[in-house]
Amino acid sequence: MFPLLTPARTRGFLRATAAAVTLSSVLLTTGCGASDRAGGDAEAATAAPAGFPVTIDNCGMRTTYDKPPSRVVTIHQHPAELLLALGLKDRLVGTAFPDSAVLPELKRDYEAIPELAEREPSFEKILDAGPDFVYGGYGSAFAENEGRSRKAFADAGIDTYLNREYCGEKRVTMKDTYDEIRTIGTVFGVPDRADELVADLEGRVGKAAAAVEGEPEVSVFVYDSGDKSAFTAGGKSLGTELIRLAGGENVFADLDDVFGDVSWEQVVERKPEVIAIYDYAGAGSVKDKKEFLLSQPALADVPAVRNKRFVVLPLTATLVGIRSAYAVEDLARGLHPESFR
Repeated sequence: MFPLLTPARTRGFLRATAAAVTLSSVLLTTGCGASDRAGGDAEAATAAPAGFPVTIDNCGMRTTYDKPPSRVVTIHQHPAELLLALGLKDRLVGTAFPDSAVLPELKRDYEAIPELAEREPSFEKILDAGPDFVYGGYGSAFAENEGRSRKAFADAGIDTYLNREYCGEKRVTMKDTYDEIRTIGTVFGVPDRADELVADLEGRVGKAAAAVEGEPEVSVFVYDSGDKSAFTAGGKSLGTELIRLAGGENVFADLDDVFGDVSWEQVVERKPEVIAIYDYAGAGSVKDKKEFLLSQPALADVPAVRNKRFVVLPLTATLVGIRSAYAVEDLARGLHPESFR
């Protein structure tokens, strides 16, 4: 049996807390690059890099960067993967809180980064790594009650950035993923790499969506965790859009939140044809989750349970980051296997 308070519930609570922060749209303002003044090598050496300074509004905090960050700590896995995908491995000096298996093509680089903690590291532990930039994946990255507020980092002379999914309470879409990548590309002075990465991910999504175009929608229940009730993805989650793009429909798309609890009676009533299981550390293994679902008499007549139709998604694949595009194909193959034969 799974505990009622899982890391996912903590994740959901922290996102709801973050909703109290006013969501600012990302504003990118760039100044001139190299100095226009005639001068010697000394003046050229002190000139701002091309495209800088740049000002970013992120979750109500405005930061001006005179140059790209050079020593970065990421809290949570998906920010680290995004930076690695942009070819910024040499700037990472620490990461923390791995959720899922890392993408194979990023595994070697990810494992070369010092792991500061299995969960969120302390403020002091982060300072020990000597970062000039901290990039958080969940709202808990900058938990004030644990001494890691963004103000505390600012007071220490360290810039911070929070994944836009946790900026406020709104529906999260693939556009948020693409905007996140482009914003981070701007902060780090690699906008061309960001555009290339976005184009690649858009291509992946487009190919998967085209493969299932015209197929009847398959009803999907997302099972994150829970026993007395089910913790699931609601209508504001990126997961709902991933399911739609893959030719399915989230049976709890009417849940007005990113994540929330629903009763097992509601699951039975909505008769999902497929169950998408979110896989991540600390919430029970996929094997345990399947055994739990299959062992419940009340769920025996649910089509997905009766036919043992499960699709497993790493949690990191359902977040604003590079993995979401991969998730669309994985879901599409699970919902419409005949389209990929």
